[in-house]
Amino acid sequence: MHTGLAERFGIDYPIFGFTPSQDVAAAISRAGGLGVLGCVRFNDPGELDEVLEWMHENTDGKPFGVDVVMPAKIPTEGSKTDLDSLIPPEHRAFVERTLDDLGVPPLPAGQDRVNTGVLGWLHSVARSHVDVAIEHTRKYGQIKLIANALGSPPDDVIAQAHDSGLAVAALAGTAEHALHHLDAGVDIVIAQGYEGGGHTGEVTSMVLWPEIVDAVGDRAPVLAAGGVGSGRQMAAAIALGAQGVWMGTAWLTAAEYRLGSTGDGPSTVQRALLKATSRDTVRRRIYSGKPARLLKTRWTDAWDAPGAPEPLPMPLQNLLVGEAHARISASDDAEVVAMPAGQIVGRCNEIVPVAQLIDGLIAEYESAVARLGATLS
Repeated sequence: MHTGLAERFGIDYPIFGFTPSQDVAAAISRAGGLGVLGCVRFNDPGELDEVLEWMHENTDGKPFGVDVVMPAKIPTEGSKTDLDSLIPPEHRAFVERTLDDLGVPPLPAGQDRVNTGVLGWLHSVARSHVDVAIEHTRKYGQIKLIANALGSPPDDVIAQAHDSGLAVAALAGTAEHALHHLDAGVDIVIAQGYEGGGHTGEVTSMVLWPEIVDAVGDRAPVLAAGGVGSGRQMAAAIALGAQGVWMGTAWLTAAEYRLGSTGDGPSTVQRALLKATSRDTVRRRIYSGKPARLLKTRWTDAWDAPGAPEPLPMPLQNLLVGEAHARISASDDAEVVAMPAGQIVGRCNEIVPVAQLIDGLIAEYESAVARLGATLS
C-alpha cells in the first residue's frame, strides 16, 4: 500500500495499531504496520523504560510509536493525596457496594491502588512518559511517533517531540478539533468516529472522516479511526481521503495479547470480547470522566441503575475506579469486565495472531479495491 504516511514512516502498510500490549505492538511493527504502545497503564516511568527496551529488542529494527494521555491545558494537579480528598465519600461507598454486589474479590495481599494503573492518567506522569520515549528516540531512533488521546499536547511537548525528530498525532472528533490540532503544530490528525473504543466524539466515522479530510486539506495527513476492523473498511477510509487507518479494538483478541491472562487460553477480558456483538457497547463517562465507549457488562449496568452517582471529572474518576478496575481484571468473571471497546468488537470472534490479522486485512483490501476498479469502464 503506497500512501504518504506509509512512505513517511517506512512501513509496508499504513496500519497504525494502538494497543496497551507491548507484545501486540511489536508484532504489528514486525508485520509491516506501525505498532503504537499505549502508555497510560504505566505508573512508573522506570517500568515504561524497561518495556521500551524490550520493544527495541523485539521489533526487528522496525519503527513504532507511543500513545500518551495528556490534555493541552496543564491542570492544577496537586498530590495524589490532595486529589483523593476531592472524591466524595458517597462515590467511594457506591463503588465498594457495587463490587460486593457483583462478587468481585479484593486485590491480592500487598497490591494497592498505587500499583493499579491509575496514576498514568495524571498529567505529570504523562509528561514522564514523553520524557522516557524521547530519551529512547535519541538512543535508538526507532520510536517515530507520539500520539495523544486527549487532543493537542501542550506546546512545549510538541516542540520537544519535533526537536527529537518525532511526529506528533492527536485524535479529533470534529473538524474544529482537527484544525485546532494543526494550529498547535500537530503533524497527523486521527479522525476518530463515534463507533470507536475509548474516548470518542458524537459524529460517526462515515461522516467524520471526509469532513476532517476536507477541513485540513493538504495541511496534514489524516488517519481514519473508529470502527475499522476489515480490509473493506480500510478501502473505504482511503476512498474517503485518509492516508491510513488507526485501529485499537481489533487487536484485543490477538493471540499475542497477554494482559490479564492467568494461563493458557483467552483471558477473562478476551472471553467477554469474543461473545460480544456490535450492539454490546455503551458510551459513558464512568471509565475516565470523559465520554468513552466501553464493553457493556454488569459493571456498566450498575452505573446506569437508578441511584448511581454521576461520574466525576478526570482525573478524579480514574482515581475512584482504578482499584475497582484492578480487582475486576484480577477476577475471573467475563460478565463484569471494565474494558474500552469499539463497536467493531462484533468482528472479534476468534483469537488470531497479529501477522494473520494483517494478512487478512490486506487481502480483503486488495479484493475491495479490485471490486471497485471493476465498476469503471
